Amino acid sequence: MNFVIFGLSISSSWGNGHATLWRGLCRALTARSHHVTFFEQDVPYYRNARDLFELEGGNLVLYRTWDEVEAQARLALQHADAALVTSYCPDGPRAAELVLESTRGKRIFYDLDTPVTLAALESSEPPAYLPTGGLGDFDLVLSFTGGRALELLQEKLGARRVAPLYGHADPEQHHAVTPEAAFRGALSYLGTYSRDRQEQLEELFIAPARAAASERFLLAGSMYPDAIDWPANVVRFSHLPPTSHSSFFCSTRLTLNVTRATMARLGYCPSGRLFEAAACGAVIVSDWFEGLDQFFDPWHEVIVVRSRDDVLAALELSDVELRARAERTRERMLRCHTAQHRARELENLIWPSARSTAAANAGEPVREAEV
Repeated sequence: MNFVIFGLSISSSWGNGHATLWRGLCRALTARSHHVTFFEQDVPYYRNARDLFELEGGNLVLYRTWDEVEAQARLALQHADAALVTSYCPDGPRAAELVLESTRGKRIFYDLDTPVTLAALESSEPPAYLPTGGLGDFDLVLSFTGGRALELLQEKLGARRVAPLYGHADPEQHHAVTPEAAFRGALSYLGTYSRDRQEQLEELFIAPARAAASERFLLAGSMYPDAIDWPANVVRFSHLPPTSHSSFFCSTRLTLNVTRATMARLGYCPSGRLFEAAACGAVIVSDWFEGLDQFFDPWHEVIVVRSRDDVLAALELSDVELRARAERTRERMLRCHTAQHRARELENLIWPSARSTAAANAGEPVREAEV
């Protein structure tokens, strides 16, 4: 199959959680004999932090303006078996219009930020990346979030057929490595600043750092406000390239997963970082959201934490207990949540069962299984 994708950025991982997800998925699709063309607007802040310059086995099309690339995009769509427009695509509405008009294959909208999309709709400020006519004309709407979010995409945006396509990790890129001295510490956290995640970060990372002043805590991520009062024992990295993620996860006793509040309210919202850390064999402590137990076992794999004291208690667990949990988490990850798994799921969603096809052709909403 030929896939054509209009997305945020695959070429730069700076302040952008989409990049590593797309890299893994595109690599998996290519390994399964598909061809991918990814259209990305070439903006300065990604250009200045670019860490991928070509798409192996596919095409990366960087463009300055939509007008200059529209003819090339139209030609690509004439040969596309599946065309995807994603959330936060800078030219989302125009790309969607072209996809719906010119694609001979499946027309797909992939919302990697569904809770953000729905929260914006509730505030009567539709996101700029949404097509003006909603999502009812697409053959399939994919969501990074499952559960109630799938129903809301149908109710609020008219999606006819919806399904989750969750995060993942690429074991070729994220795997166990020898710890690095620069990243040694008690607890690590990898994530870009988000206002609706900061309260949890204060409770589950900053407060434990203050309480365990003799331990070393590490945070990697961009765009944190200068006003944040970081404890002296927190070591910060403003940006960490994907090539260093494995070392970062593997070098601390624990690594933290924190969910944005808008996502946690809907549940079924595992972050890409959660899967990356699991693939590296890291010991994961995570806040709770509905559906977490559908991805990892909170009793034997990840450690659920709700407060500073929970994090401090986890740090007191023996190395034997922590390593046993980490190994079980990694086994689950490799069994269920790799980029290869998601590539196969995407194939199956593009060629649905006869029942789903009949319902979709009749204009009836179809919602796939949540997990």
